[in-house]
Amino acid sequence: MGNPIAVSKDLSQTAYDHLWMHFTRMSSYENAPVPTIVRGEGTYIYDDKGKRYLDGLAGLFVVQAGHGRAELAEAANKQAQELAFFPVWSYAHPRAVELAERLAHYAPGDLNKVFFTTGGAEAVETAWKLAKQYHQLTGNHRKYKVISRSVAYHGTTQGALSITGLPALKAPFEPLVPGAHKVANTNIYRAPVHGDDPEAFGRWAADQIEQQILFEGPDTVAAVFLEPVQNAGGCFPPPPGYFQRVREICDKYNVLLVSDEVICAFGRLGTMFACDKFGYVPDIITCAKGMTSGYSPIGAAVISDRIAEPFFKGDATFLHGYTFGGHPVSAAVALANLDIFEREGLNQHVLDNESAFLSTLSKLHDLPIVGDVRGNGFFYGIELVKDKATKESFTPEDCERLLYGFVSKKLFENGLYCRADDRGDPVIQVAPPLIADRSTFDEIEQILRGVLTEAWTKI
Repeated sequence: MGNPIAVSKDLSQTAYDHLWMHFTRMSSYENAPVPTIVRGEGTYIYDDKGKRYLDGLAGLFVVQAGHGRAELAEAANKQAQELAFFPVWSYAHPRAVELAERLAHYAPGDLNKVFFTTGGAEAVETAWKLAKQYHQLTGNHRKYKVISRSVAYHGTTQGALSITGLPALKAPFEPLVPGAHKVANTNIYRAPVHGDDPEAFGRWAADQIEQQILFEGPDTVAAVFLEPVQNAGGCFPPPPGYFQRVREICDKYNVLLVSDEVICAFGRLGTMFACDKFGYVPDIITCAKGMTSGYSPIGAAVISDRIAEPFFKGDATFLHGYTFGGHPVSAAVALANLDIFEREGLNQHVLDNESAFLSTLSKLHDLPIVGDVRGNGFFYGIELVKDKATKESFTPEDCERLLYGFVSKKLFENGLYCRADDRGDPVIQVAPPLIADRSTFDEIEQILRGVLTEAWTKI
């Protein structure tokens, strides 16, 4: 038995020594302090030195109701004392039942069955496995492939990573799960055709899915995975009619439509489920993040009765599960979080203020470094360019030097936590808690303006 653990007062050094941070170049902190966040309140977070930052990313598109919500902590405390843990493997507990019913109530169409996970990638993994087994149970044994979009991010587990459309993220872990194929995304700013006609571009982009299904063979394609607003690449909204056309294509070829709403659900776009915002009914919704506003981890796949039906007959069993799926404490927190949504009208708040948020961010168009501002709800991307007229993008060296070496650090130094990302073209993403108001939008714009103005002098 080792010696008792001494509590370190130097959190930064201890973090470097022991905490392997996610998606982090650890060598960058060998001789630099690790930013350490110790407290949150409303739309702000505070570091271990007491400095305040605007949380312009809601943690990671998560903290919808804002930081410091005592009632969510109290819900967790109460549930942990009553029943801290029990699995939903052949058993139920009240909070999982209540939350499943509530999600089914919010979901469109006949999406009435809820399979709980502990996060978004697990929900995506669940949906692909479910799609495969569904087709097996219905006599379509060759249907196992999935189609998703280029530059899209769907998670880091082996299946979800295969569906992800970011080659650099996948390269270290290949070979991945076979059968995942990619089509064009809906970035109209860089549309290869119909860039001046959103409806025609939407039809073209949707038809790429049909062409890929035909190329692979309709009898081999199980599902299409799409985010309502694509995250990676910088918030690509769907063009008018896009999802309606995709729904037609999926129905025509008996392919399941999975709406990956890990980011977009629970008010990020102003509706409980984002598919409602764009008027389509998927076969499966994957969701996570905002369900608890991040106060406890949970995720889910919400499945239509039609897809669930063969699993509810005879000896059929979905051979899949997670120890902490539907965790009692997380489910209790989710229910309390959804109470806040309803009581405070968070969805309507987003709908009432999304145009003001976009208008405020669009002021940045007068900067030579800003090529495009796009998104929906409280979820926006600002694409950076070297030349507005030609839309010339940054080189990898530019991104390393300017995006990461300057912009990202400078924004944080100036009090804004957000995301600078070059997984597609270089963008800055902002997605504050849903309680943000117009003063929040102004603060975000002013900090961005100052940093981007200075960044332009370094190109």
